[in-house]
Amino acid sequence: MIKRLRRRFVLIAAFSVLAVELVVVGLINIMNIRQINGTEKQLLEILCDNDGEFPEFGMMRDQNGFKPGGRFGGMDDEPPPVPDDDGRRGFGGFGFRMTEETRFKTRYFYVMCDRQLSPTVINTVHIAAVTSDQAVSYAQKAHNTGKSGGYIGDYRFVVKETQYGKMYIFLDCSDDIRTEQNFLLISAAISLGGWVLVCLLIIICSRFAVKPFIENYEKQRMFITDAGHEIKTPLAIIQANTEVIEMISEPSEWTESIKNQIERLNGLIANLLRLSRMDEESIKPVFAEFDLTDAFIDIAQPFKTPAENKGLTLNVDAQENIRMNGDEASIRQVVSILTENAVKYCDKGGSIDISLTKTASGRHAVIKAVNDCAQPPEDPERLFDRFYRADASRKREDGEKKSGYGIGLSVAKAVTENHKGKISCKAENGKIIFTVRLRSIP
Repeated sequence: MIKRLRRRFVLIAAFSVLAVELVVVGLINIMNIRQINGTEKQLLEILCDNDGEFPEFGMMRDQNGFKPGGRFGGMDDEPPPVPDDDGRRGFGGFGFRMTEETRFKTRYFYVMCDRQLSPTVINTVHIAAVTSDQAVSYAQKAHNTGKSGGYIGDYRFVVKETQYGKMYIFLDCSDDIRTEQNFLLISAAISLGGWVLVCLLIIICSRFAVKPFIENYEKQRMFITDAGHEIKTPLAIIQANTEVIEMISEPSEWTESIKNQIERLNGLIANLLRLSRMDEESIKPVFAEFDLTDAFIDIAQPFKTPAENKGLTLNVDAQENIRMNGDEASIRQVVSILTENAVKYCDKGGSIDISLTKTASGRHAVIKAVNDCAQPPEDPERLFDRFYRADASRKREDGEKKSGYGIGLSVAKAVTENHKGKISCKAENGKIIFTVRLRSIP
């Protein structure tokens, strides 16, 4: 159990860190892509507003971009832009910045077409990778998209309507695309490396994180073990004294009641100690191939007599030749617990169906215990909790509480999980249905 707790702690912490890193890396990359795309968009807007050319650096910029009309918007006496803190003159704050080198660093070309879409001007002076014929081909592809902007390969384009026709302006974004990809790979690699390092630290520190729980758990386990052994001695004395009383005088209902309670307490102690050993994984089930059908019938069939004595109908149905690899004694105990539970808590005059079948694939065996229950518990799955009692389902019509100590189903669940199986409980149509699914031999 300690190993499972530590493993669960490590997994939860590791996945939490991974989720945070994915969010952080994702946001950083989204912001980077948005910034790069914003720069590309602003460059295209400048080119579009200035008929495919960059304006002089000193030209004034208003809210709509850079507009020609003489130096600084036709006002020759206006002072030049103030140098930035790094000593460079430029326009723009965070993100895009226009400098003297912008026109020389930007790779672009444009094609102007008339109303009949025939190229009239082809400008490829600012790019070396595209010829005039290729530029016309790109313009044709942009026209075929029917959009006013977008991407064609590594080029981002915008279409400008003019009085003479259309202008197709293309911006080379290959460097930006590689920058985005490299940034994504580098950030992902760093994030992955950091996550692995954090996981190693979590694994190392997990011992200290679960140490308080381990100490409390060990104290609880020792208490259960010590108490179990301490209680056995007075129970043995009480049983011996009861037998002496029966030898001296005739057995009575009082001595029978004492013996029943002793048997009940012995069963409780045995199951408590068994669960404690299962939790600390000191019990290693001995797996071997056995006939599940025979074991099922041997355990379930004898319960017909106590069921009939209580006025109940018990039907036992088992599919033949079902075999599995497991601890036969433990599986027999599961069948006994489910059958006894169904007989004990079935409504008066009701029916019980205990069945063993094989799935269609043949890979699993399914054990079902179904009994009538007019007042099922609100949360049937809680029946597997230790010492849990659902009052409505644990009383007879006359108000007498039924026997049992609320731990048998916990043992059945522990045994099933040790066999990598699943056990469940549900209430429907006035019945309680327990289902155990175990791996079988095809």
